[in-house]
Amino acid sequence: MDLEAVRTFVAVAEAGQFQKAAADLSITQQAVSKRIAALERTLGVRLFTRAPRGAELTIDGQAFLPHARELLRVDVIASRSAQSSLMRGFHRAHPDIDLDVMMLFDIETAVTAIRSGTIDASFRAIAAPGRPLPEDIASVRVLDEPLQLLTGPAHALAGARSVTVAQLTGHRIWMPGIAPGTEWGAYYDDLVAEFDLTIEVTGPNFGSDALLDTISDTPALATFMGEHTRLIWPADHGLRRIPVTDPTPVYPHSLLWHRDNPHPALATLRTHLAATTAGHDAAGTWTPGWVIPR
Repeated sequence: MDLEAVRTFVAVAEAGQFQKAAADLSITQQAVSKRIAALERTLGVRLFTRAPRGAELTIDGQAFLPHARELLRVDVIASRSAQSSLMRGFHRAHPDIDLDVMMLFDIETAVTAIRSGTIDASFRAIAAPGRPLPEDIASVRVLDEPLQLLTGPAHALAGARSVTVAQLTGHRIWMPGIAPGTEWGAYYDDLVAEFDLTIEVTGPNFGSDALLDTISDTPALATFMGEHTRLIWPADHGLRRIPVTDPTPVYPHSLLWHRDNPHPALATLRTHLAATTAGHDAAGTWTPGWVIPR
């Protein structure tokens, strides 16, 4: 079953209007109609009837709604990120829970989606300076992910078993995916200011494959990568992943959700993360001062 269509069905049922659901999902009303029509064909029933006030659930729609709401909708930043790995671990532990994993861009979009009920939870680094979470949004720190230095085979640090943060001063670290105003942008701004590093964001972001190609071919460039990030590259790239120490910068992943969300699978997810992730603020690690403690 198309999980996007199921999510759209729930949005229409809760909004009572196709137009309002389209706005909540940030898609067109035509796209909403197409998704609902496709879901109705899959199920072989009518889910809504048109009414003066909008869209009303049919008897079949009312019967399907509780099952559709069992779907747990979680936002991760990228498909190969540590957050995605956490969700894969959760799915292996709880294969009976239906998941809809999506990727929203920034924390404001994610919080809006949580408050509207479009998603149940989001993984974010919170809270960026001057942008506290709304009171109805809860959070818990779930993973501190160490940063590693990624270099090509000809880089000056390629042969090191580990590097200190001080050793990175003067080296060019290229990260074109950093976007101003994002929580990861705020994180790397503070990292640069704290340790006098040089992080360059020049050029378009063509994705991870282009980044890896460039790092492999350019001795003067390196980049940061999370320890749990899983990327694949050709063996002849000769890329090196090098731990960073003294201190180890860690990226703080937190889970966000609405305080009034009663979804039972959301509680299961929080319990799973609490039982399977390591501690936080360990000795010898660094995070920005604005990161919310556990």
